[in-house]
Amino acid sequence: MSTEPLSIPKIYEDAADFMPIMGTDYIEFYVGNSKQAAHYYQSAWGYQPLAYAGMETGLKDRESYVLIQDKIRLVLTSPLHSGTEIGRHIDKHGDGVKVTALWVPDATKAYNEAISRGATSYMEPRVEEDADGKVVKSGIEIYGETVHVFIERDDYNGIFLPGYKKWDPLYKPEGIGLKYVDHMVGNVELGQMDEWVEFYKEVLGFSQILSFDDKDISTEYTALMSKVMSNGNGRIKFPINEPANGIKKSQIEEYIEFYEGAGVQHIAVATDNIVETVTQLRDRGVEFLRVPDTYYDVLLERVGEIDEDIEPLKELGILVDRDDEGYLLQLFTRPVEPRPTLFFEIIQRKGATSFGKGNFKALFEAIEREQEIRGTL
Repeated sequence: MSTEPLSIPKIYEDAADFMPIMGTDYIEFYVGNSKQAAHYYQSAWGYQPLAYAGMETGLKDRESYVLIQDKIRLVLTSPLHSGTEIGRHIDKHGDGVKVTALWVPDATKAYNEAISRGATSYMEPRVEEDADGKVVKSGIEIYGETVHVFIERDDYNGIFLPGYKKWDPLYKPEGIGLKYVDHMVGNVELGQMDEWVEFYKEVLGFSQILSFDDKDISTEYTALMSKVMSNGNGRIKFPINEPANGIKKSQIEEYIEFYEGAGVQHIAVATDNIVETVTQLRDRGVEFLRVPDTYYDVLLERVGEIDEDIEPLKELGILVDRDDEGYLLQLFTRPVEPRPTLFFEIIQRKGATSFGKGNFKALFEAIEREQEIRGTL
């Protein structure tokens, strides 16, 4: 489970931590074929098999595979019959994130705090147990059909959750150095960003740590706005995007059209060596967005001295940006589903606490080139 960062930068100190959240417990995707999706995340991304639930564990309606890499846990869930809620979700949205599970010390208290502050219930507190102990779960709805599930697991010693058994196949490709979930970005409809910013402030006690408007995130053709919300210890960061007026259709509008509503746009996963991680991802078939090589001609003038050699960064297309705390390196995949919706960001922080503002223009022009190829710009 994600517990980084351990220190609390000053920008997070305003968050009202009446609902302590220790980290990201897991992220659950609803997918059309969980078995094949698990193979993809093992083969391409180096996730290790952890747990399984399905017909062999007594479930008759769904099958789930759990994968892990350091503090990141992914759950991939598919329906076993037609006409299910999971199947309806996939039919409408395609494969995508349904659950962001948050690790809390008291799932009942977290639920009651959220409901008393205006949240809509997804799951009332319930105890699940087996021979390895018990887990308390509860949940609330957020934007679109996405939900937060609160997980209290101090009294559980099992492999993952009650109802799961160890999944230990022969096929176990090596990991690629992913460490934890750095942040997770949500796309919402025009005019909804501030509503969800207030939701995270009032319901979950988050604070707004950064804000970007259409002057910060725009190109000749498209624009968007974004605000970054964080919990009290800085371990959970949720940027929230909405489209802004532009000449052509923005990436947020494209997402909303093809996802058919608000949802998780991308998940940023951290590494301590982005050159090595991206090299392995590329060699395993993961495709990335590219900026023009001219981006690197003035890179050092813009960001100053960095530890890395420029040539490997240029070869891989890795972007660099600096803030008052340090610098970061980042790279974005192309969409990993048939619909132009979900993608991943690989990020390595060298002190920086920001999100790559200096790269926005180059990045979004690269996205627009992809949109033009798809005919959706």
